[in-house]
Amino acid sequence: TMTAFSSVTHICRDVNYGWIIRYMHANGASMFFICLFMHVGRGLYYGSYTFLETWNIGVILLFTVMATAFVGYVLPWGQMS
Repeated sequence: TMTAFSSVTHICRDVNYGWIIRYMHANGASMFFICLFMHVGRGLYYGSYTFLETWNIGVILLFTVMATAFVGYVLPWGQMS
């Protein structure tokens, strides 16, 4: 069986343009969180939190993003990736 680290190494070294897929994934995840923080900042600036429906949807999205980030983090089950 392949560990997470050896799988990533295989993709980066042996797959055509695998390195660009890895870096697009890593940078895309960072860009997602940058956009998320900018969105929250904009909501705070404009006072969008005063609307109950907007607040509830935001909390639901927050928990969804947190769950997605957690699952992505524990996906290798502690293996170095």
